[in-house]
Amino acid sequence: MRTALRTAIATALVAGVAITTPALAAGAAFAADGPVAAATAQAKPTAGTDAADSADAKGKSTQEDGVFVRNQILPNGATARIVKLGDTHYRAEILKEGQRVGTLEADGHPVAGNDDGTFLVLFETGLTSTWQGNYLPGARPGVYELVDGTRVELTLKYGGYDLRTVEKSGEGRVLVHLNGTRQVGVLGKAVLVVEPDGGFAAYVNGSMRQAAPKPVVEPAPAPKPTTGPVVTLGECTVQQVIPSVFAQLTVTLTNDLKKGPKAVLNDEAGKPIVVLDRDHAADLGQGLTIKGANTTTPKLGQRTQGGDTPYAWTAFPKLPKGCEKDTATPTPAPSTTTPAPAGNTNATTDNGQTSVIPKGGVAAGAELSAEGDSTALIAAGAGAASLAAAGLGFVVLRRRSGARG
Repeated sequence: MRTALRTAIATALVAGVAITTPALAAGAAFAADGPVAAATAQAKPTAGTDAADSADAKGKSTQEDGVFVRNQILPNGATARIVKLGDTHYRAEILKEGQRVGTLEADGHPVAGNDDGTFLVLFETGLTSTWQGNYLPGARPGVYELVDGTRVELTLKYGGYDLRTVEKSGEGRVLVHLNGTRQVGVLGKAVLVVEPDGGFAAYVNGSMRQAAPKPVVEPAPAPKPTTGPVVTLGECTVQQVIPSVFAQLTVTLTNDLKKGPKAVLNDEAGKPIVVLDRDHAADLGQGLTIKGANTTTPKLGQRTQGGDTPYAWTAFPKLPKGCEKDTATPTPAPSTTTPAPAGNTNATTDNGQTSVIPKGGVAAGAELSAEGDSTALIAAGAGAASLAAAGLGFVVLRRRSGARG
C-alpha cells in the first residue's frame, strides 16, 4: 500500500553547494490560486539502490511500476526522476551520484522537500518548482511582502500557523494551514513553502529577481497632540496650542487684552479649519464655543456631537502680570442708608439726599416710605397744601353763615 508520502529530499544531498539561479522545470505551470494542502516529507536515505535499475526512457515503467516522465536537475546538483503513478499521482525519486537518497510523492496535492535551503515542490500534475534560498527562517506572525509586491499574513492561533491573503477589510482567506508538517501554498504566480516553525520560502514564477519574504514594517502612528507651552506674543497677548477633541487636530488659543480671545481649529498639517473670536464666539458645526468672550478669563468649549452632549472646557492662557483687570462688567457699589438723626428735625436722609418734611396740616397728611424720593415728597406736599386751602375756605364760609344767621 502506497502512503501519501514516502520520503523527502534526503540529508544525503550535498550541503553547502554554491547558490545558483532558481530554476523552474521546463513547461511548468502553477496550481489554481487557492488553498492547497501538502503531505509530510521526511528525509529517508536509501543505500544500495542502483539508479540503473530504473529505465530512463520516457513512457517505460520504472522499478516501482510507474511511467517515467523526465529528470529534473536540482540547484544543488541532485537529480529528481519524475514518475507518473496516476492522473493526479506523481513521484519524484531523488538521486545523488547514482544513488536514490529520498522520495517525494504528490497524491492529489503538492508536496515539498527542503534540504538545507534547497527546495523542490512536486505538484499532483507532475510539474515541479525548484529553487535555492528565498527562505525566511523562524518567521514571526505578521504581514510579509513577496518579491513581486504580493502580501501575505502569517498568523499563529492555537499553537499552529496559518498563511493568509491580505484583505483591505476582514480576515484573509487561508492559503496554508499547518498541522505540524511542511505545507505548500500557491498565490498567483508565487509558490510558498511553510515550515512547522513558521519560517517560509517563496518562489515567484517568471520573476527575474527572487528574494525571501520581507516583513512589512508599518509606519508608527503619528503621536497624539499634546498641550503646548504658553507663549507671550506681546505685552498683554499670550498663546497656547491644545489638543482638539477630534483625533490629530489641534486648537490654537490666543488671549489678547484689547482684541479678546481667539480660537483656531487646525487640521493635521496646521491649516486653519475654523476661527472663533469675540464677534463670532461659536461654531456649532465644529462643536466649538467661547464662554466669557468679553472677559479676560474666557474658556473654550469643545464637543464632538451636538444635542445634550456636554462641552469639555479649557481655560484660555492667563494674561501676563501687570495687564489691566477685566472691566467689562463693573461691580455695583454697595447700597447704604443713613438713619435719620434723633429729635424732631423735620428732615430725613436717604442715600445721601436730605428732604424737609412740611409742618402743620400738610405734615399730618404726609406719608413717606423708607425709600421715598424727592418727587414723591413734592407730590405729597402739593396735595396736602391743596387740602389745607380747601379746609381754610370751609371755615371762612361757616363764619359768614353764622354772622348772617
